[in-house]
Amino acid sequence: MAPVALIGAASGWGAGFRHTEDGPPALRTLGLARWLAARGVAAEWRAMLHSEKPWREHPELQGTATFDLVLRHAAALAEAVAAAMADGKFPVVLGGDHAIAMGTWAGVARGIAHRPLGLIWLDAHLDAHTVETTPSMNAHGMGAAALLGYGHAPFRALAGGVLRPEHLCYIGVRSYEEGEMALLRRLGVRIIMMDEVTRRGMDAALAEALAIATSGTAGFGISLDLDGFDPRDAPGVGLKEPDGFRAAPTIAALSALARHPLLRALEIVEYIPEFDERHRTAHLVRDLIIALLAPQPALADTAATTRG
Repeated sequence: MAPVALIGAASGWGAGFRHTEDGPPALRTLGLARWLAARGVAAEWRAMLHSEKPWREHPELQGTATFDLVLRHAAALAEAVAAAMADGKFPVVLGGDHAIAMGTWAGVARGIAHRPLGLIWLDAHLDAHTVETTPSMNAHGMGAAALLGYGHAPFRALAGGVLRPEHLCYIGVRSYEEGEMALLRRLGVRIIMMDEVTRRGMDAALAEALAIATSGTAGFGISLDLDGFDPRDAPGVGLKEPDGFRAAPTIAALSALARHPLLRALEIVEYIPEFDERHRTAHLVRDLIIALLAPQPALADTAATTRG
């Protein structure tokens, strides 16, 4: 597998909790690259993209006033991801709020010459709002809509059309508004709600999602919002939704996708170190990457460590 390029997308302007901009630098300081190397994943930090205006210096910016900041950050991220792929690297993008998805997957689309792209989106939320349907005006709730070609026109100009509805599958949704659900239902996007995941199991949910994301595509990606996990396993997030993924079975299920030849990129978002407890969420980020990218012997060791 190609060497891993860790790309920090340190943005908080898309979220109600701006602290997500602290997540990528914290992961770098904690030694994520070293942790991965110890498990056989050759990874190095390629870029750390910071917001233009740190939120602590400009707390007055809210709603649509943040959209240009979100857009410029996402555009820079798209360039960084595409450049990493052009250099033969596998991008692992670490956020930052989930609005960065517009940049991550626009960059991957360029990296595969705009051929069809599949996406598995693990999240408690749909992130499929437009300006007309959002109750918060937070851009991290608009990324999926933009990728599908809907919503704020400048977001669409960057990311619109990257995804077709038949190539997108959600897993774990349990908190949403009717407006965004109505859009996705009209488009025919497959949404595996959390209660269905609980009933069928994560292995079955991921197998279905993989079939959707690889049917007629040139490859697929995984976008993983840490608030999809139960807060007991991922305390370091802003929007804590109970009854989510448990870490051990999710890591075990993801290992079935390990080093899949069509996997083009991985994105993990919404880490807030200030809210974390004993680095549990940071370690979860580490273990998720290892599950998908480590050589098989290391995978077995990681699964055993996580269950223990």
